[in-house]
Amino acid sequence: MTALFALATSVLWGLADFGGGLLTRRLPALTVVVVSQALAVVVLGAAVVATGGWSEAGPRLWYAVAAGVVGPAAMLSFYKALALGPMGVVSPLASIGVAVPVGVGLVVGERPGLLQFAGIAVAVAGIVLAGGPELRGAPVRRRAVALTLVAAFGFGSVMALISESSTTVTGLFLALFVQRVANVAVGASALRLSALRGGRALPEDGGLHAVRAALPALAFVGLADVAANGTYALAAWNGPVTVAAVLASLYPVITAVAARGVLGERLRAVQAAGAGLALVGTVLLATG
Repeated sequence: MTALFALATSVLWGLADFGGGLLTRRLPALTVVVVSQALAVVVLGAAVVATGGWSEAGPRLWYAVAAGVVGPAAMLSFYKALALGPMGVVSPLASIGVAVPVGVGLVVGERPGLLQFAGIAVAVAGIVLAGGPELRGAPVRRRAVALTLVAAFGFGSVMALISESSTTVTGLFLALFVQRVANVAVGASALRLSALRGGRALPEDGGLHAVRAALPALAFVGLADVAANGTYALAAWNGPVTVAAVLASLYPVITAVAARGVLGERLRAVQAAGAGLALVGTVLLATG
């Protein structure tokens, strides 16, 4: 079940990243973060009420609060990087944040088998190569790389925190709700501060109408991200975090494929080889 939930996480995150990257080319990145997460709060709030999740409140929710504070900074950095550079390059680099939950798993005593260690090494190498990382070039490209590294650390931290935020499914609904409320609070504060400093909260073309027109896409991004956090937590509960984190971090392959199919971004030879290695690593992890 760990492999199934983790792979579902990679698909959901990959599609959410693709959608978020497209939206930030039309809307301010902070607006995308705040609105998409606010829409997710509404749905999660209904889920908490329906499942009686309030009864699961406890000290573990502080992990969800911490994830909610770190998340907006990571998402903002990532969306800005996606807007600056090709999705097929930026997304795989962000996946190196997998080192955070993997490191946590090793610290707490998890010891994957030899085949799983091999799978981790092969999969991580494939994930990085799938982006064909181009670290040289114009200043814009270097800025995209720097933003991606910030996002990677943030994403890895969120993965580690959310897996500790609850121990039951109903508690998970509450934890995800709390995380998203914190996301919106932090993101809205940052958006307000940006506006006071002269930044734009609405796009130049279309203004509020453009945001309204994008609501379905924003809802998809927010809910896909929430669902990915949920399936990742389930994956971490059912097996080694070291395995769950690596399999969940295959999402750049999904983003790159979506960018290829929708935007026509062409994969370089090193990217295709990286995707192949990631798949080999997946097989080793799933069978190890």
